[in-house]
Amino acid sequence: MPTCLSDGFKVTAAALEAAITPRTKWLILNSPSNPTGAAYSGDELKALSEVLVRHPHVWTLSDDIYEHLTYGNFVFTTMAQVEPALRDRVLTVNGVSKSYAMTGWRIGYAGGPERLIKELEKLQSQQTSGACSIAQWAAVEALNGPQDYIAKSRSVFKERRDLVVSLLNEADHLKCPVPDGAFYVYPSCADAIGRSTRSGKFLRNDEDFAAALLEEEGAAVVHGAAFGQGPNFRLSYATSTEVLLDACARIQRFCSGLK
Repeated sequence: MPTCLSDGFKVTAAALEAAITPRTKWLILNSPSNPTGAAYSGDELKALSEVLVRHPHVWTLSDDIYEHLTYGNFVFTTMAQVEPALRDRVLTVNGVSKSYAMTGWRIGYAGGPERLIKELEKLQSQQTSGACSIAQWAAVEALNGPQDYIAKSRSVFKERRDLVVSLLNEADHLKCPVPDGAFYVYPSCADAIGRSTRSGKFLRNDEDFAAALLEEEGAAVVHGAAFGQGPNFRLSYATSTEVLLDACARIQRFCSGLK
């Protein structure tokens, strides 16, 4: 389902209702979201859940991988929490890659109806032979051990988010909303489309924008069309402040040269 900047890159209950057909099997909901950083409040999830209750043939995959990476007064909520009536058809997935910075361990986990989990076990055993015991025990320690790292990490990410949003909104032709979670910003470059770079490259779309930015300034972003949502681009702030300052300066310089 397409979303837009004016909706905060979030699906509304009305849009969900209109999209469901007898052939619909799953709603896949990632909140906070990659690539936009959009996050659904409890009230917003409740509105979506009311639609799903009316369509018992539709299951929900609730991707909560960025559960702990929310900012300000935002309170994380998940679908099975807001509507217990849906628990028999909600699959909640999570992992240690994002909140615990354990990307290389490749450990995720899921909670849902027993019959579904048993089928998932069959699938995983044939595809991967299961996760190694070392990585599993590392994940156990992350989840059950001291959690003070989470608050410190969240604070650093918020500072970087605010910095990047501020710098990108100072750039010509860009509009960058403030995301509620994850570690991405997803600015609109709509005003840059149809312009030419200093070297004369004409920007037809956000893919051209990202390619020219990389070629002319050495700054890498992911164009929005790769996510099915443009004209935008994704920038991750999961790196050092020094790198982000340099990257945003390059983006500002690139945008100032568009004509």
